[in-house]
Amino acid sequence: MTALDDWVTTACAELGLDPTEVDVPVVLDLARDVAHHVIRPGAPVTAYLLGLAVGRGADPARAAARLSALALEQAPAER
Repeated sequence: MTALDDWVTTACAELGLDPTEVDVPVVLDLARDVAHHVIRPGAPVTAYLLGLAVGRGADPARAAARLSALALEQAPAER
């Protein structure tokens, strides 16, 4: 187990979540896309927004893919 795996397991236990339902690579990829193509502080905010959407019933992988695509569409001139 990595330190990240340990953290996810600990955080999930605190929040009453199942760590096997957390797709860490999907969240990290989304955060990378937002940080590199939109704005760095947008990465954690977008991860939070993804969590809200998933909590309201959105499919995690589909919602993350939509947000990543949106981030990748951002032109540097829009920053």
